[in-house]
Amino acid sequence: MGQEVPTVTTLEERPQLKPWAVVPAEIAEVFRPHLTTLSQEMIEEIVAGVPEYARPQNEEYARTVRVAVEGALRQFVDLIGNADASWDQVITVYREIGWGEAREGRNLDVLQTCMRLGARVAWRRLAAESEQLNVSRRTLASIAEAIFAFLDEIARAATEGYTKAREQEAGELEHRRRRLLDMLLAEPPAAPQAVADLARLAQWRVPRTVAAVVLFERGQQPFSHPSLPPDVLADVNRREPCLIVPDPEGPGRGRVLEGALRNWVAAMGPTVRTEDAAKSLRWAREALPLARRGILPSDGLIRCADHMPTLVVFKDEELVRAVADLRLAPLKTVRPRHRERLMRTLLACLQNGFNATEVANRLHVHPQTVRYRLHQLEELFGDRLYDPESRLEMEMVLTVWLSTPDEGPGEVIPLDRRRDAAPPPPAVGEER
Repeated sequence: MGQEVPTVTTLEERPQLKPWAVVPAEIAEVFRPHLTTLSQEMIEEIVAGVPEYARPQNEEYARTVRVAVEGALRQFVDLIGNADASWDQVITVYREIGWGEAREGRNLDVLQTCMRLGARVAWRRLAAESEQLNVSRRTLASIAEAIFAFLDEIARAATEGYTKAREQEAGELEHRRRRLLDMLLAEPPAAPQAVADLARLAQWRVPRTVAAVVLFERGQQPFSHPSLPPDVLADVNRREPCLIVPDPEGPGRGRVLEGALRNWVAAMGPTVRTEDAAKSLRWAREALPLARRGILPSDGLIRCADHMPTLVVFKDEELVRAVADLRLAPLKTVRPRHRERLMRTLLACLQNGFNATEVANRLHVHPQTVRYRLHQLEELFGDRLYDPESRLEMEMVLTVWLSTPDEGPGEVIPLDRRRDAAPPPPAVGEER
């Protein structure tokens, strides 16, 4: 046997040094002649043990594996010879490898398996030849510790590359999905092939039907991104936050949206064909301001399909008000408090076919109270009260007036803010 390689200074004696810094520098020259053979053994072990890396027909991939293995071995030996040797080249290689793993859709477990297999080959070879190379057990222990530390460093570099690729990929995907959202809501509609091409890049399956949702953040809650199903296209950072919901009538879809959007006032347009998403958006845009004004209930998801009469009536609110000022003129002679009661009673009569019992149940008053108020309305409006052609018009204008708190012929109290009490039957001539 030749002269024994000097023993190592332990980490306890030099705790500030990396493990490879305490391995005798002479070991580097002992290892260097064996690097080519060792790297080949490591590559063969990796290819045999990890199916994802067995690509005999892909020369470029095989070259990448070789560069990674040879680069790591060379770097390890260089560090033993000189603890201050530059890491730049090997770190760059392993960052690129981590990047590639992310782009190919694998997780880091596969790469870490490869690293462990390579380290096992290196250690097995070193252990087998340690006696011939005159490497003491103490030195072997220090080399083992250096191998583990070195693996940690290159694994960290691979993780950095992997994480950066994932972040960029997620950013690219999010950007494509926002572009797709804009394309689907564009008017006139984009070409179907353009939508299909971008949907493929955005990893979004084009559905048969969609609904658009517009959002307004509830003031009392801190801003939070809604946790939405992955097939919902969303952009809550735009000036008008909105969503596109595929298959909005699907089982449980509404319940999921209700939960995800609890911190938002949300109006969902009617279900339409995908190419008509902009039409759904238009109706959602009509509903949201009405909800914010309290005309539509905003404590849950507002479905435009459930409020179409109100949406149609308020589509041209200014016109309806102009007509209302004319059609409701007889009520101006009634004092404000009773005027609101008469208007509410008239609307309920129009909606219930002038059935006093049904109107009374709706208003929570006695049927006699309804008959008394109806008699007053007959005196004010005459035959026009029962004119079939004017009934729809009267219902529309009353809906607008009674839904608006601060405008109208006198003091008008919104339906959602108060309701009539249920008094006993009035005496003859008593005003209720």
